[in-house]
Amino acid sequence: MRVLIAGGGTAGHVFPALALARRLVDGHAASVRFAGTPNGLEAKLVCEAGYPFVAVEAQPLRREFSTRAAKAPFAALRSVARCRHLVEDADVVVGMGGYVSVPVAIAATRTGRPLVLHEQNAVPGLANRLLARPARVVALVFAEAARMLPRRARTVVTGNPVREAITSVPDSRGRLVAEAIEELGLESGRTTVVVFGGSQGALHLNRATAGALELLADRRDLQVVLLTGPAHLEATERMLPRDSALRVRAFAFLDRMELAYAAADLVVSRAGATTCAEVAVCGLPSVLIPYPYATGRHQEANARALQRAGAAVVMMDDAVSPTSLADRIVDLVGYRSRLRSMGKRAENWAKPDAAERLADVVAGAAR
Repeated sequence: MRVLIAGGGTAGHVFPALALARRLVDGHAASVRFAGTPNGLEAKLVCEAGYPFVAVEAQPLRREFSTRAAKAPFAALRSVARCRHLVEDADVVVGMGGYVSVPVAIAATRTGRPLVLHEQNAVPGLANRLLARPARVVALVFAEAARMLPRRARTVVTGNPVREAITSVPDSRGRLVAEAIEELGLESGRTTVVVFGGSQGALHLNRATAGALELLADRRDLQVVLLTGPAHLEATERMLPRDSALRVRAFAFLDRMELAYAAADLVVSRAGATTCAEVAVCGLPSVLIPYPYATGRHQEANARALQRAGAAVVMMDDAVSPTSLADRIVDLVGYRSRLRSMGKRAENWAKPDAAERLADVVAGAAR
C-alpha cells in the first residue's frame, strides 16, 4: 500500500502525521511519503524521521481583501497541477491539515484517488469543510465537529495520533520522572506545574505566568517548568523572580516533552488539538487558555470539550492576569482530590490508540 500524507506548518500537524506514518508502516507494511512546504517544520521533522519528503508550493486561504488573497487561488491551481504526479503514484492520500494539504487533496479528488481527511479541531477548518464531501471519509478528533461538515460527509471519530514517546508516559512515569528530575533540574517532592503555549510559545501567557510566579515566590512546595517558545526565552527569563523559594525552570522548547508530562501534576497551556490530545493521553488535569485569534475560535471549542468531560478548567485569554492565574493554580494544587479526578477524566476522554484507528481507516480507504 502506497500512502501519501500531506500536511504541516506547525508541530501540531506534523507530530500526528508522523505517528500515523509509523503505524501504517508497522501495522500495514505501507510505503509512506510526505508532501509539505519547504520551509515548514515538516521539512525538517519528516526527513529526520526517515520518510521521503516532497516540497509543494502552497499558500494559506486568506479571509481578507488583499493582493495576496487575490493571488492565492491561482497559486493553488498551479500547485494542484504539479501535485497530480504525486497522487497518481499513491493508493490513498491523507490530508492531515494545514494549507499545504489543500492542493494535494484537490489533486487526489481530480485523479480519482481515495482521499482521507483528518480534522483535528472541534471546529473544522475551511479547507476540510470544502473537501469533506468528495473525501472517502473524514476522521475526527472531536465528535462535535461532525455537525459543521456537509450532511453527506462520511465521518468517524478516531482521535488524534500521538507520538509513542507520549503515549508511553502513563506506563513509564516512574522512570521518566527520574529522568526529568535529572535533565530538567527539578526537585523530588514538589508539586510540578508545566506551562506552555505551543511549539512557538505564547507571549501573553509567558508574561502572565512570570507575574504569577512573583506572587507565588514563597511557595517551597511548588516548582514550575515554563516553555516559552524559542523567540521569547530571554525576555521571559528577565521577568522571572530571583532568589525565590519557588523553583522555576524555563526552556525555549523541549525535544523530550514526555519528561515534562511525566513530571507534571498540572498543565497550563493553550488548547491546540495536539496539546489537548497529548495532555489527555497522559492523564493530566489542565488549565486551558484558548488562543483568542484561532480561526473559528476552534481552540475555545477544543477546550470546552475537555471542560465538559471534566478534564480541564478553561480560562479565557482576556481574563488571564498574574493574579487570576496564580489564584487558579493555588486553588487546583491545593485540592488534590480534584486534580486526581480531572486526570482520570482526561484519561477516559483520551484515545491512546488513535494512530492505530486512523491507520485502519486509511488502509480501508485504500482497499
